[in-house]
Amino acid sequence: MVTEKMNPDRKVYGTYSNRDFNRPIPEFEFPEEGMAARAAYEMIHEELNLDGIPELNLATFVTTYMEPEARALFMENAHKNFIDSFEYPQIKKEEIRIVNILSRLYNAPENTEFTGASTIGSSESIMLALLAHKWNWREKMKKQKKDVSRPNIVFGADTHVVWDKFAKYFDVEPRVVPLDSKTLVADPERLVSMVDENTIAVGAVMGTTFTGAFDDVGKINALLEKLKEEKGIDVPVHVDAASAGFITPFIEPDLKWDFRLSHVKSINVSGHKFGLVYPGIGWLLFKDKSDLPDDLVFYVNYLGNDMPTYTLNFSKSSSNIAPQYYNIIRLGKSGYRRIAENMMSNARYLGENLGKIKNLEVISNADHIPVVTFKQKSRDTYDLFELSSAIRSYGWIVPAYALPADASETVLMRVVVRESFSRDMADLFLDSLKKAMDSLSGKHVKKSGVSPRKGHPVS
Repeated sequence: MVTEKMNPDRKVYGTYSNRDFNRPIPEFEFPEEGMAARAAYEMIHEELNLDGIPELNLATFVTTYMEPEARALFMENAHKNFIDSFEYPQIKKEEIRIVNILSRLYNAPENTEFTGASTIGSSESIMLALLAHKWNWREKMKKQKKDVSRPNIVFGADTHVVWDKFAKYFDVEPRVVPLDSKTLVADPERLVSMVDENTIAVGAVMGTTFTGAFDDVGKINALLEKLKEEKGIDVPVHVDAASAGFITPFIEPDLKWDFRLSHVKSINVSGHKFGLVYPGIGWLLFKDKSDLPDDLVFYVNYLGNDMPTYTLNFSKSSSNIAPQYYNIIRLGKSGYRRIAENMMSNARYLGENLGKIKNLEVISNADHIPVVTFKQKSRDTYDLFELSSAIRSYGWIVPAYALPADASETVLMRVVVRESFSRDMADLFLDSLKKAMDSLSGKHVKKSGVSPRKGHPVS
């Protein structure tokens, strides 16, 4: 979002000695004349080289590698507007297939009509799911002739900021439970204690952004069952499985967090995280068709036929749908399991070796998803924010951040181990981290000797 008014006289000076760069290019206004395609490409290409290297970005959960065939499908479908199922019916069929596949993966009842949608990411999925729960709550309250002016939503401080956005944008009171300082997730009993008849939903997260930890969805569900039995208050759970949705079913299939639980009515997952697709693709699944109110589904005929749409946006590229379907049929459960196990193994290797570095303490070591977090045992001559900046000089992007209340005194660094982060990459990162720490602490880093160049007699 841009809020600063830019000076239109500011120029971008090209550095190439050819006719297209012999005069400055206006930076904040439309140029009067264009330039050669290659020159425009080179200028932008060189500017973007200043960005970080995605493969060395250990901060992001987002996929930075796809197989060549998946990349080809991505580009072949980038120019198709996904909403136009009249013109592009086959890509719509692939979306329907994926909704059915994921609904079964998350154990939706087979006797229901599988219902869901592709989105541009989990943020949109969460917004749409919570809107559905708000609508269902409102209709339930109207039937009971009760006030509908004060809806609330209960979630932990370990959730993504989109939960706060939803509450703000859609006029719902947020009831945010602080983190438990020991588990670093929201305490289930505190969550459910804040539920009342005006609660539209309870939020649970599988793989927090902060540590990769899981909320105890099973316990939350059991407490809500008890609440329903004792007080008649029936509240759904939305599970944010953005990070875990393409990991947990394959390596922890017996963990009950999904539609097997009675109160779990909707789930979101990010295809562009461990679903192994470039951004942005998310998925929203409902337990039953009745969980998505008909009143929220719009039907439009602008593009040639009567199409149902349940999205916050209208136009989007089809580029991510085909690679998602490709990954599913290419890898199968065994392939996703193998990749997940490899990521978990590499993450735990990294965590074990981080724990051997003086003054570092590992907080989470790939407990459920391939995320490793660590902190300083004691204050050094530098803090983790300075270490985060120092490691950037080696190309690595690793965030440092304070946890939310009630654990705000804890500052962590986080590494997300993705498919492309090999054991060799882990060793290179550990070496760079140690060098950065030595540099910050003022320790002399011995430089490798350089042999003098020897001349050779000419015969």
